[in-house]
Amino acid sequence: MKLRKVLGILLAVTMMFTLALTGCKKANEETVTKDTQKTTQAPEKTGDGAADSEKKAEAAKKIIVFQSKVEISDQLEACAEDYQKETGVEVEVWGTTGDDYLQQLKMRLGNNQGPTVFSLAPGSESEELKAYLADLSDISFIGDIAENMANVIDGKVVGIPYTLEGFGVVYNKSQIDAATVTDFASFEKMLKDQKAAGVNGFSLSQESYFLIGHILNTPFALQSDPLDYINKLVAGEVAMKDTPEFVDFAKFMVAIRENTKNPLEVNYDTETGDFATGKSASIHQGNWCYGMFKDYDIGFEMGMMPLPVSGNDKIAVSVPTCWYVNSQASEAEIQAGKDFINWLYTSETGTKYLMDEFGFIPVVSTMESPKLDPLSQAVSDYAAEGKTISWPMSHWPAGIVDVYLVPVAQEFFTSDMPAEEFLDALTNAFVEAGK
Repeated sequence: MKLRKVLGILLAVTMMFTLALTGCKKANEETVTKDTQKTTQAPEKTGDGAADSEKKAEAAKKIIVFQSKVEISDQLEACAEDYQKETGVEVEVWGTTGDDYLQQLKMRLGNNQGPTVFSLAPGSESEELKAYLADLSDISFIGDIAENMANVIDGKVVGIPYTLEGFGVVYNKSQIDAATVTDFASFEKMLKDQKAAGVNGFSLSQESYFLIGHILNTPFALQSDPLDYINKLVAGEVAMKDTPEFVDFAKFMVAIRENTKNPLEVNYDTETGDFATGKSASIHQGNWCYGMFKDYDIGFEMGMMPLPVSGNDKIAVSVPTCWYVNSQASEAEIQAGKDFINWLYTSETGTKYLMDEFGFIPVVSTMESPKLDPLSQAVSDYAAEGKTISWPMSHWPAGIVDVYLVPVAQEFFTSDMPAEEFLDALTNAFVEAGK
């Protein structure tokens, strides 16, 4: 009888494992719908008994990492291999295209097939998915994280910051004198001068945040109270066309449409490649893009300058992304996820990846980067001088960029939509996304 019972348990475990694999495959093949963006509650954990205990023990030998930064995908794969060599714990890294990352994550979490460790932007994204965020307050280096950089929800540290990041206009110093580009008139003149010289003066690209998300952050950040403005915008109490910074922003966008290559015809690789080869004099990007230049022999100095909407002289700097651990995983998996994050930030190998391979700017006091690339150095310098604006885009309604803002931008860049109509469409997008 005992042998029969053991065989029955083993059979149950095998069936559960097979079903789980089938479910994962099916989830990956499903088309993500708008409904998946409304995931806010985590399902209850199920399963008990010997079979469940055995499954949990097995799960602790492996974790799954899913994160949104495509720029570090290859480096993270190598990091995972080194982690397994040092600890014996396997790390499977799920790939993503970036644009649909949040929808994929919500779908997998909602189907109880989520990763162990994943990334989110602190703000509306992490608030929406807080039912899935484990308490990380007991991780060893919590006290060394720079002030106000960790993501805290309901009094608990749930997110460990990747890095400081900044974005603005990345420019070729041999083609543009940043000191002369300080407002709309000088920005437009730069675009026209470069165009006359056969060079694309400025480039956006077709990916959602690179097309509209990041550049639209600037007029929000220039408001006296960005969060209050967002709340009023969503409630229909203010309109962009009545706000000076947005009126100026729309003029920039029209000038870009009329004097540069259509961003809908440019992807991230092309945007950075054209800049690296001198075909574009500037691009709207952040310090994260420097890794895209590794395959090019750069023959010029580059820097980062502000997008001078309404005379803005600051770049946008913040913590863009944090690591989180899935609270719906087994206790063994949660601990394994914490162990991986702890290793990243405290071990010699882990910190080498963060600083040298990922190119992250340190956010933990015990870490130092002996050399920063030119764009990360620019971010660090602007931050040290206090010449930064915030990232209110982190507090926009969740999912607004992909679902509501991108279609507006696509229509704008494929038509002669007037500036005021463009601002009306963006305003309506916030109202709709907030419903």
